[in-house]
Amino acid sequence: MGCAFSKKVRRSPGYEEPTVLAAETPFTVSEVEALYELFKKLSNAIFADGLIHKEELQLALFRNKNRRNLFADRIFDLFDVKRTGVIDFGEFVRSLGVFHPDAPVADKIAFSFKLYDLRQTGFIEREELKEMVLALLQESDLVLSEDTVETIVDKSFSEADIKGDGKIDPEEWNEFVSKHPSLLKNMTLTGLKDITLAFPSFVVSSEVEESEFDR
Repeated sequence: MGCAFSKKVRRSPGYEEPTVLAAETPFTVSEVEALYELFKKLSNAIFADGLIHKEELQLALFRNKNRRNLFADRIFDLFDVKRTGVIDFGEFVRSLGVFHPDAPVADKIAFSFKLYDLRQTGFIEREELKEMVLALLQESDLVLSEDTVETIVDKSFSEADIKGDGKIDPEEWNEFVSKHPSLLKNMTLTGLKDITLAFPSFVVSSEVEESEFDR
């Protein structure tokens, strides 16, 4: 006998119960449920498979699935915790939780370190810092001369590399960011306080000023 309750609700691959995700992140159960509605829209924007592909994240961030950016690529890679080439709902919520205003600052610093550690060596080298600075400037439509960029990178790297061994380790990064908290500006999404709004563009919405690296 058929009834309304016999119809099984179809969930996206990697779906996890909101109560579980709320217990592991700064989000409440109702906020996780709201995030699931946003996730469904994102994960079916181009490929109707219930998983977020890199092109779909690009579309959400830049309104253009073909626009590539190093910063956005790193965000995708870090969200893709299982290294499957796609982001499932659990990965989406847990990773986004780092950007919540109530997330611990230590978590934000650790995530930002991974963001700059492009080659995943456990250290940030000068060339990696330069690549990220250029990517951030590009998304902020700031055009600086090569000499100015080199000066910013040299000054920042020299200050951060306390041990003088040509690389920045997590401890040095923590101290550097503590002196320059503006570097974590992109790591907090005030919109997550009201996630019933459209999906926040957390990569390109914040302005990046030269002073953030040159103070």
